[in-house]
Amino acid sequence: MRGPHNIWRLIRTGATFQRTGAMGVVLEAFNAPPAVRIVSRTVGWTFAWMGRKGDPTLPPLLRALQAMGPAYVKLGQILSTRPDVVGDDLSLQLKILQDRMPPFPRAVAVASIERELGVKVDEVFLEFSEPIAAASIAQVHRARVAETGEEVAVKVLRPGIEQAFRRDFDAFYLAAWIIETLSPSSRRLHPRAVIEHFEGSVRGELDLRLESASASEFEASTRGDAGFRVPRMHWELSDRRIMTLDWAEGLSANDMDGIIAAGHDRKALGERILSLFLRHALRDGFFHADMHQGNLKIAPNGDVIALDFGIMGRLDAYTRRVYAEIIFGFIKKDYRRVAEVHFEAGYVPADRDIDEFASALRVVGEPIFGMSAGDISMGRVLSYLFEVTERFGMETRIELIHLQRTMVVVEGVSRTLYPQINMWDVAQPVVEDYIKDSIGPKAFLRDLSRTAIVLSRFTPRLPQLAEDALARQSAPPPPEEKRSHPARSFAWFAAGAGVAVLSGWIQSLL
Repeated sequence: MRGPHNIWRLIRTGATFQRTGAMGVVLEAFNAPPAVRIVSRTVGWTFAWMGRKGDPTLPPLLRALQAMGPAYVKLGQILSTRPDVVGDDLSLQLKILQDRMPPFPRAVAVASIERELGVKVDEVFLEFSEPIAAASIAQVHRARVAETGEEVAVKVLRPGIEQAFRRDFDAFYLAAWIIETLSPSSRRLHPRAVIEHFEGSVRGELDLRLESASASEFEASTRGDAGFRVPRMHWELSDRRIMTLDWAEGLSANDMDGIIAAGHDRKALGERILSLFLRHALRDGFFHADMHQGNLKIAPNGDVIALDFGIMGRLDAYTRRVYAEIIFGFIKKDYRRVAEVHFEAGYVPADRDIDEFASALRVVGEPIFGMSAGDISMGRVLSYLFEVTERFGMETRIELIHLQRTMVVVEGVSRTLYPQINMWDVAQPVVEDYIKDSIGPKAFLRDLSRTAIVLSRFTPRLPQLAEDALARQSAPPPPEEKRSHPARSFAWFAAGAGVAVLSGWIQSLL
């Protein structure tokens, strides 16, 4: 499926953008040079007849994205949170993609539920509404459980969505191959690996059992976070294509008029969303990786309610520390330490000059701190960092793709709520708390304890290993094999016992 025949799909994508008028919108939004615009118009009009018409009632870009399929719609959802990139007008248009896509009939949803769960909808639910929100992958119905009377949200996958995504990603893989072939310098960015990473994330959205598990885990890990809620799962009413959870009452985060009318503190909301994202990423290593406005609600009491857990991100403990130290170094303007962290983590080749890299990082940081709060943009930071890392041969870190992309999205959401938000002021206390907890004497003892626990698991095997080693002394060893000394075997046994005692002592201190 990832062969040259997908060239047709790529050609049709460009033709659709030309036919719907979206090509001109995109070129204008990104300030394309005149030469590029002339070539695009000339080539575009040649192939425009091959493009899809789309819905003529929609603005050009929405019309093109919706006509091309769900993967393109996902791209539009991401861009909708970046008015500083695509402009305010285009950002407002793209927000329609978040939760106001054309729904499929209620009867189709009912049939899907009855087929997946093996029950009659009328017997399980006292009420089951028409679609109240429809996105690129699924739509949501409001219902009332017959047994308990609880109000719930029932999410149902779109029919045929798996095949549609497969077609889109096939074309994306071909595009990545073309880019790598024609531009060898792009290979360090691993375009195909990046697409594999995103494909795996999106495919997680196509099995709602995985999303249900993520929702349950996220609810457990964030239960103590003030001002933040995750709806409770109803496992008995969920399956591969169906997901049921508590109904969340509140305003959509993209309903600015409603939020203002309700009297919510927009500054506090914007700062809370940004700080909570950082807290989840650094503290838990498990974060919501699709936090656009359509996936957030504002409760009447001002709580932020998260929805749609199909795309979640994970970071291991070491990566979290590296990321925290990089952010903290920028906050403190300690560019030498930021450079050292990059080298220690192996992000930059060891043969590069660390002082030169630190100077390049200063070029990234200093202009940012000279800007007013409203002008500071993570998008701009990432753009500068991209230029620096390209120069120093840093390869794309696939495990950080979700974190970087989500950081940009969350910043966009926060800035929509409060345009003057200062990213660094919000991030500093969160990162400092994490640094204190994860880098210091207490953290050292905790890490030592965990290491000791792992080593102590071998302790029960040490007596048998010692006996086997002693038994081998009585048989003549092969010429190429070194003789094991009995004292060495006993030393291993003693070391294992010591590890077990040390582990217990450290845990008692913590």
